[in-house]
Amino acid sequence: MAAIWAPDSWKSAEARQLPTYPDAQALDAATAQLASYPPLVFAGEARNLTAELAQVAEGKAFLLQGGDCAESFAEFHPNYIRDTFRVILQMAVVLTFASKLPTVKVGRMAGQFAKPRSADTETVDGVELPSYRGDNINDIAFTAEGRVPDPQRMIRAYSQAAATLNLLRAFATGGYANLHQVHRWTHDFMGRSPWAKKYADVADRIGEALDFMAACGIDADSVPQLKATSFYTSHEALLLPYEQALTRQDSLTGDWYDTSAHFLWIGDRTRFDGSAHVEFLRGIGNPIGIKCGPTLEPDALLRMLDTLNPNRIAGRMTLITRYGHDKIEAGLPKLVRAVQREGHKVVWSCDPMHGNTVKATTGYKTRPFDRILAEVRGFFAVHRAEGSHAGGIHAEMTGQNVTECTGGAIAVTEQALADRYHTHCDPRLNAGQSLELAFLLAEMLNDEMAERRKVAA
Repeated sequence: MAAIWAPDSWKSAEARQLPTYPDAQALDAATAQLASYPPLVFAGEARNLTAELAQVAEGKAFLLQGGDCAESFAEFHPNYIRDTFRVILQMAVVLTFASKLPTVKVGRMAGQFAKPRSADTETVDGVELPSYRGDNINDIAFTAEGRVPDPQRMIRAYSQAAATLNLLRAFATGGYANLHQVHRWTHDFMGRSPWAKKYADVADRIGEALDFMAACGIDADSVPQLKATSFYTSHEALLLPYEQALTRQDSLTGDWYDTSAHFLWIGDRTRFDGSAHVEFLRGIGNPIGIKCGPTLEPDALLRMLDTLNPNRIAGRMTLITRYGHDKIEAGLPKLVRAVQREGHKVVWSCDPMHGNTVKATTGYKTRPFDRILAEVRGFFAVHRAEGSHAGGIHAEMTGQNVTECTGGAIAVTEQALADRYHTHCDPRLNAGQSLELAFLLAEMLNDEMAERRKVAA
């Protein structure tokens, strides 16, 4: 029988990847301040997302989760939020139109500030300082003062998340997501991409369908789904003092929810037996994810699922695989078979980014687009072979015209990485590469649907 859970029960477990704050009183003051602030999201919204993810687990929808590797204070601007949102809308339109499946849209936005690190310190020119752990903890500038963890940064992160959420909700429900605007979501700089032309063709066909529906008396006024969309937020639940401060008891159900985001996940470095992060997430009602990589064995995953979802609630658990293009087809099947054998209803989502990071000859950290695509293909191949549903994609991406991942239709070369390399942490797909990925995903989804129809027949 599991021990009684409380928002602070994680403190009795082993906590990795947390900063050491030099001033305990300042930390207590900051978390008390956060605890007095309004929730960023609501329990009912999290329950709605769980219900939509249950459809994904059944193979009746697809999960599109994407956004920044790490949000920053310096690059906070409404245009950046808008541009990433519009690329996610474009990707969702492509996926829905091609597969005829609803697309559940979840942004890595409004809270993705903290990052796990492989070492507690880093050394530059013989100087050793604490590692940069994200803007809600310390500063990316390599200075002794900036690298000291500062709890007041959590207050600033909350304010930025609140402003981001406010704008996202306005975009999602205020007319920007109206399907009649589908042509206007394309970025100007994508005009020379062959995928922009293909997207324009899809937009034309959607426009023709909308005109036909309007002639039949069906328009945005009679069907609200045509002029608005549901959009959810997510981030890695890494900085537990911040997450605890924003955990509230729902007045309707009495259950606890982490109101910092709709969806939270546990990273590869914090999903171990006895983990403080697992202990925290097991008690909240939000849908949650687990990053699954080459080091995760089936028995450990099953123990994790029993801990985090003992009641087998459909849509609660998303398993986000991150193997690398050359490991996924060998490593993933044993997890899929174990989960199916035990009857867990989970969403399987592919993170093709984290296992494919390389160092370019120019010194920049990058991710080759062909490796990203190869991992996605491997992901679909495994699920097709195992009779399970390849249910989602989890990508680090931006709406900006950055040069961080090499390859794609408008090929970013290693020499071009320096042109617009803006990431605070890991390399992201740019808008053109993200749209290209969506079209290739749509082809794979169509193949999966065709295979399912063949088996059903």
